[in-house]
Amino acid sequence: MLDLPFRSAGQLAAEIRRKAIGASELLELFLKRVDTHDPRINAIVATALPEARARAKAADEALARGEVWGPLHGVPMTVKESFDVVGMPTTWGVPELKDNRPARNALAVDRFLAAGAIVLGKTNVPLYLADWQTFNAIYGTTSNPWDLSRSPGGSSGGSAAALAAGLTGLEAGSDIGASIRNPAHYCGVWGHKPTWGICPPRGQAMPGIVAPTDISVIGPLARSADDLELAVSVMAGPNDIDGAGWRLALPPPRRSRPGEFKVAVMLDDPCSEVDTAVQDRIAGVAELLGKAGARVSHAARPAIDTAEANRVYIALLRAATSGRQTDAMLAANLEAAARLDPADESYLARMVRANVMPHRDWLGINNKRHHMRLAWAEFFREWDVLICPAAASAAFPHDHEGERHERTITVNGRQVPTTDQLFWAGFSGVAYLPSTVAPAGFTPSGLPVGVQIVGPQYGDLTCIALARLLERELQGFVAPPGFA
Repeated sequence: MLDLPFRSAGQLAAEIRRKAIGASELLELFLKRVDTHDPRINAIVATALPEARARAKAADEALARGEVWGPLHGVPMTVKESFDVVGMPTTWGVPELKDNRPARNALAVDRFLAAGAIVLGKTNVPLYLADWQTFNAIYGTTSNPWDLSRSPGGSSGGSAAALAAGLTGLEAGSDIGASIRNPAHYCGVWGHKPTWGICPPRGQAMPGIVAPTDISVIGPLARSADDLELAVSVMAGPNDIDGAGWRLALPPPRRSRPGEFKVAVMLDDPCSEVDTAVQDRIAGVAELLGKAGARVSHAARPAIDTAEANRVYIALLRAATSGRQTDAMLAANLEAAARLDPADESYLARMVRANVMPHRDWLGINNKRHHMRLAWAEFFREWDVLICPAAASAAFPHDHEGERHERTITVNGRQVPTTDQLFWAGFSGVAYLPSTVAPAGFTPSGLPVGVQIVGPQYGDLTCIALARLLERELQGFVAPPGFA
């Protein structure tokens, strides 16, 4: 079995319940590891240690009385910096918000506390949660535990790095552009992007924002598939207002054995070339499932033009985040959009147009999205899941120069725009679909590779079920060298 700091949250909770270790003792073990290892990676950027220690002591006293608070009783965890937690700042990496201290917890945080968890701190994010790297002017740069010269992903980069390094038992992240999925892939952990709308995001927003954001979700990162299912059971379900009228009832997994699955495989796409080192690992997953008896197809696809899907996603993504513009920024973008060549289909051009899109145009693009939802639903009548990359490459070197759309990464020996790989976030995400990232091996240079498992809307448990089978048959959690 893995050393204690690298065990799953479910295993840690079991150790506490059987009194093999106390909640206070386990908390101090993680805090000692944070002191020892976090200076190298800078994953945990805010803490509330007196409160965490008091809660751990109370958890031990409760257990001594025979009281169990919930399935995470006494388990130390962290949450992404963007979640409100009383006693800690919520900044989204924005310097102007460095003193923002919320008066109440995010709903998801309260749900984790009700399940018995101990929230010891918060993990780093990029500015406005808008990068596949994790750095900001308040907290600095987070590094990947597998290679300190490389990104841990973003925007839940601190989340994935802390889990991989054994600094926390569980994590809560968010995802609008693979912000759970690419950090899980880069750092060798598990991540789940839930079906849009099943996990209420209240309290995971900029100050004053209470409306849910299109495409964006909150969800867990963990060191096992079982933990993903446990965390989803904690986070999901209507808030107090919606709960007056509806209940969530996710269908059970479609299959229980690897050989029962019907799996479509997508290794590459013209919208975003994928490095062969990543393709090879996902092809290996497909081969493993095929040998187990699964029906595997490299040709099956939903009846969707991928280039059109990418255009729709970028338009809706950048429209969803356009509210951050100041009046001056909006005026500048209106001028920039007017100067664009109508034939310009670069990421920057698409972003500028979406930032100033008239609502009538948004309605038309949204209608295209819903046609795609119907096409995906038809596809999943025959196929259980689609497996594909979470990103175009393994973790790439730190690169903070210029704007994100100006940067490049190396794919198959040549430089390509970093933003191309947003395709792997949006193809399924824009249609509200769930997807799980599970470890699928390593590149020849030793970097983790994850496989993205996409399922039908509300098929979250099917995605996690296949991730669990791959954990058993292919790869469990592997700790990065130097952090044991």
